[in-house]
Amino acid sequence: MSASADGAPENNFAANRQKLAEKDPEQPGRAASAVGKLHGRLVHGRRIAVLAQRLAAFIPPGCRLLDVGCGDGTLGALLEQSVAGLSVTGVEVLPRTGCAIECHGFDGVHLPFGDGAFDGCLFVDVLHHTLDPFTLLADACRVSREFILIKDHLAETRWDHSRLRFMDWVGNRSHRVALPYAYLSSAQWRELFDRLGLTEERSDRELPLYPFPASVVFGGRLHFAMLLRKNK
Repeated sequence: MSASADGAPENNFAANRQKLAEKDPEQPGRAASAVGKLHGRLVHGRRIAVLAQRLAAFIPPGCRLLDVGCGDGTLGALLEQSVAGLSVTGVEVLPRTGCAIECHGFDGVHLPFGDGAFDGCLFVDVLHHTLDPFTLLADACRVSREFILIKDHLAETRWDHSRLRFMDWVGNRSHRVALPYAYLSSAQWRELFDRLGLTEERSDRELPLYPFPASVVFGGRLHFAMLLRKNK
């Protein structure tokens, strides 16, 4: 997938969500809701705990972090408990009532903060929900002084895409999250980071997010976490 650096983005979180509602107003429906609840009971808690532990190792103490697409804020709150002096602020297209961290609404593309307002930005399974990751990441670079921290997916084959699509549907369909299934390969991620002037500092490609036996199909190389530094 290639993204345009010029003009308005082809799509964003808000537009995707609206199109989803217009296309299928009766969804997610009982089946998706039931599967989503089962996923929440069996996977969600473990996933958040693992992500909090692994991502905390990338975050320097005492920094200000913007969590883009923060959801209910649980991950941000856990990171604040794990990293000394960390302050996490969230943004969401549709902020949730009772979010565990301070949360601001945004249009899915333009972050409502000034230049260099944060030390870094965090994206956890967010960028594959937009067809224009370049524009969103470019704005994240604008509001970040030092780094971008990303947890997302790698899709090198059709089998990878199929597994990721199923995971996405199970985890997000009941929440009416936009699902463009816009997964990138390693080469596409590298091209994107090069265009943005971001350099990989550290990465983690062994994230035990799923219990056995689900980990055999949905774990492994499909997931990565990466700390990227802005080129001075």
